[in-house]
Amino acid sequence: MAITELLADSPGLFVFLTILLGLMVGSFLNVVIHRLPLMMEREWRGQCAELLDQPIPESDQAPFNLWRPRSCCPQCGHLIRAVENIPLLSYILQRGRCAHCQGAISIQYPLVEATSGLLAGMVAWKLGFGWPAAAALIFTWTLLAASVIDFRHQLLPD
Repeated sequence: MAITELLADSPGLFVFLTILLGLMVGSFLNVVIHRLPLMMEREWRGQCAELLDQPIPESDQAPFNLWRPRSCCPQCGHLIRAVENIPLLSYILQRGRCAHCQGAISIQYPLVEATSGLLAGMVAWKLGFGWPAAAALIFTWTLLAASVIDFRHQLLPD
């Protein structure tokens, strides 16, 4: 039996695996939510510097995108290890604190991960296995990231 047949014939398994996928995507969405506004700001500063014939600030020249640099603690700069980046579980096991400096980790991270997993499970349960569910998941995750970015930075037009 192919995996696609198994997922189509076992809705409970499909929902469970989609929830796990949603948790992992939620972890990535946290990176997008944190970095995308910063990337936009860096781009704006670069455009302003170019228009004013000024040099681009040195701090804006280092690579900064969704992949680089690695995630780190905002308080101490400790690089987040893979074991410290397991959706929800790491936050619970570390009691919401950095493993290195014990600084508080924002509640936003587990909330986005949990919301992403919950919404993914709801989409999977409602639509079942297939392309419509895949499209709805991508749309749902995009809306979740856009909503949190807008809540924090008010970048989306009203």
